[in-house]
Amino acid sequence: MGVISQAGTVVRVNGPVVHLTGLGGTRFEFVEVGDQRLPGEILTVDHDLAVAQLYEYTGGLRVGAPAWATGHPLTVQLGPGLLGGIYDGLLRPLDEAATFLPPRSLTRPATGRHLFSPDTQPGAELEPGDILGHVTGNGDLSHLVAVPTDVGGRVDGIAAPGWYESSHTIATIDGIDVSLTSEWPIRQPRPYRGRNRERVPFRTGQRVLDVLAPIACGSSATVIGGFGEGKTMLLEQLAKWGDADVIIYVGCGERGNELTDLIEELTQLTDPRTGRRLMERTIILANTSNMPVMAREASIHTAVTVAEFYRDMGHHAVIIADSTSRWAEAQRELASRTGAIPAEEGYPADLPASLAAFYQRAGRVTTLGGRDGTVTIVTSVSPPGGDVTEPVSAHTQRFVQAVWSLDRDLAYARHYPAISWLTSFSRDTDAISHWQAAHQDPTWATRRSRLHVLLAEADRLQ
Repeated sequence: MGVISQAGTVVRVNGPVVHLTGLGGTRFEFVEVGDQRLPGEILTVDHDLAVAQLYEYTGGLRVGAPAWATGHPLTVQLGPGLLGGIYDGLLRPLDEAATFLPPRSLTRPATGRHLFSPDTQPGAELEPGDILGHVTGNGDLSHLVAVPTDVGGRVDGIAAPGWYESSHTIATIDGIDVSLTSEWPIRQPRPYRGRNRERVPFRTGQRVLDVLAPIACGSSATVIGGFGEGKTMLLEQLAKWGDADVIIYVGCGERGNELTDLIEELTQLTDPRTGRRLMERTIILANTSNMPVMAREASIHTAVTVAEFYRDMGHHAVIIADSTSRWAEAQRELASRTGAIPAEEGYPADLPASLAAFYQRAGRVTTLGGRDGTVTIVTSVSPPGGDVTEPVSAHTQRFVQAVWSLDRDLAYARHYPAISWLTSFSRDTDAISHWQAAHQDPTWATRRSRLHVLLAEADRLQ
């Protein structure tokens, strides 16, 4: 989207929060502030005063600096070339040297040239979500180019097979040009035709989870545990061995060295599906602890938007976010700087609504084009002192389908994954039992129940 600039002025800088005047604008409108055009979003508008949060460090930003309203919300560019990349929370490419220092202005990924093959003919009548063609070069994962959600009608023309730049027009539909890439607001869920209620197991690659607390494709789960109990290790195992087509790993406020180690492993690890490198179907969103705090808040929405993009192609995408506690802490800092009335432990009162809106974007759906696609969300929560009654842990347990609790004694005994079989649970168990009985294993539920009894008895005897 092009910038529709309306100039304003900075009148106050309070960390990542800036006050702007003469700008106009609406809530969640994307703004650029200062000579370096730092990216941000408007939070509130009161007459001529707009309050915005910036997704970059505001060091050097001064009162009187210019600001621009763009006329559209914060968007990310979606298209071929994302797989295998490392990006920050605004989907800006990061240096492969793992310095994790993104450009300050909002630059778009340089996705280069792609080999496009058309799958339709001029004169065809297409609706939103129908397939125009596909892009090769993504390994065994098909990248489909679909009709945008706001476009439909007669195909006036379509490009011949060949190599094209991302911004090149590959089709014209009812007088509207369509390119290989498109932009989408990160806070707006992508539309679909309907939800698919059939529950199919999501195989995590960890037998203790797949048996005792299984989840379905398109479901949601969270790992809750204190410091040093193996949350990050478990999530990394899910990224490596989970049954998904596309893996989107979000390092939200975690240590940079851990994320660097994960990237190195994914780069070297052979994908059991394709025999290629696992990194080729992985997208890393890095917002580590040494990066701007407010970008953590956007990274979660960016991850879901990218996952929905691949879901609409008929793929199964999994989001692994480590951790939502740091995301909530960013919201708490923002609330304190904007003068919002604090709720429990200083978190904003709308924290439950924010968590619910995030987890609600998981699901198995029938896309606009009639394909079956899923978004599965797996997160971690790091309660201070291991207190699972604190707000983030308590609210998260309300909205997810499964809770995988970690046990400190097991972790200290080097028993990994340190899953507590007494406090972990899944609301998908009954649905998975029915699926197992109908497809391959009628006695699965009985054996699982007996295992639970044995583990409970072992705990009682111990």
